[in-house]
Amino acid sequence: MRRGRRLAIDVGDARIGVASCDPDGILATPVETVPGRDVPAAQRRLKQLVEEYEPIEIVVGLPRSLGGGEGPAAAKVRGFARELAQNVPSVPVRLVDERMTTVTASQGLRASGVRSKKGRSVIDQAAAVVILQSALEAERASGQAPGEGVEVTD
Repeated sequence: MRRGRRLAIDVGDARIGVASCDPDGILATPVETVPGRDVPAAQRRLKQLVEEYEPIEIVVGLPRSLGGGEGPAAAKVRGFARELAQNVPSVPVRLVDERMTTVTASQGLRASGVRSKKGRSVIDQAAAVVILQSALEAERASGQAPGEGVEVTD
C-alpha cells in the first residue's frame, strides 16, 4: 500500500462531493461539497483543495450502469477528470467505478437519521467517502493503484 493522502471526487450536475484520507490510507473522511454548476469555479476550488491537501493522487468516481457500460454521465465525468488532470498535472488522476456509491451513501445517512432535504449537500461528500474507501480497499487487496489513469492531453 502506497503511503500518502488521497482525494476522492464524486462529480454530480449540481454538486461535487470531496473526501480525503489519512496518509496511511486507512480512513476516508468528508471534506466539502463544491457547487458543480459553474464548472470553471468548481475546477478552481478543486485545484485549491489539491494544493491544501497535497494528495499523492485523486480518485474520481466513474458512473457506470449496473451492467458495466458507460453512458452520457460517464462521458461527462471523463471530460471533467481530464480537465482536472490538466489543472493539477503534478498529481495523478484516476477513474474508479462508482456503481451504487450514492445509494450506499444515502442509506448510511438515512440510517444515521439525516433527512434527505438536509442531506443533499452531505450526500455527495458521503458518496466521495464511499468511492475513496472502496479505492483504498482495492489497492490494499491488489497492491496496485485503483481504477484507470487519466491521460493529460496537450
